[in-house]
Amino acid sequence: MDKPIIGISGSEIIDEGGMFPGYRRSYVNEDYVDSVVKNGGIPFIIPFTENDEVIKEQLDHVQGLILSGGHDVDPHLYNEEPLQKLGTTWPERDHFDMLLLKLAEAKGIPVLGICRGFQIINVFHGGSLYQDLAYRQGVTLKHNQGSRPDLPTHSVDVISGTYLAEILAKDKILVNSFHHLLVKDLASDLVVSAKASDGVIEGLETKNGQVIGVQWHPEMLHNNEHVSYQNNLFKNLIIKANN
Repeated sequence: MDKPIIGISGSEIIDEGGMFPGYRRSYVNEDYVDSVVKNGGIPFIIPFTENDEVIKEQLDHVQGLILSGGHDVDPHLYNEEPLQKLGTTWPERDHFDMLLLKLAEAKGIPVLGICRGFQIINVFHGGSLYQDLAYRQGVTLKHNQGSRPDLPTHSVDVISGTYLAEILAKDKILVNSFHHLLVKDLASDLVVSAKASDGVIEGLETKNGQVIGVQWHPEMLHNNEHVSYQNNLFKNLIIKANN
């Protein structure tokens, strides 16, 4: 069969120097592209746009979807006001990602949400977030390691019987960590598939396994031979996209 096209939701970066300061550029980190290629798919960056009709047409050309990382999710989407430790938000991209997710679910297209994408899935389905790990009670691990994107820094327990457990074929894994927002209330129609030792939710999925979300960055680990099982997340997406 032909290799499936995997759409990767794009972001924007504002040029702060050079010949065109303030110029906006569409992009995704290269690791997303490389992870799709390595695991048998054709990467297709879906550039951000505010045009809903264009978004619908973009999704018509892909067989799988990756919701990539980026800005903090706007707390108004889960009926909260912004707190002091909230980072930069981008409501227009929230709409963009959520419309992509809505259309993908309606079409039966498999979805992998990564970091922000994981959070978008929970909020889209009716869940909420802690706007910073400091607002969570109890001892919390360091969930933003700050450097070495290809270095796993904490463990995660994968919950038996979930699609994630089947995909990774492990009950405990090592992950990298670059987030300060956490799942607060899990959406009622989602299932927890992984947790860190401090109880923070690190994996979620829909009950039919069409949508998988992980809080870490498996794309940054795709060349780390010690955690090569992270590639299974992309392989699973690509296999489902080809069915």
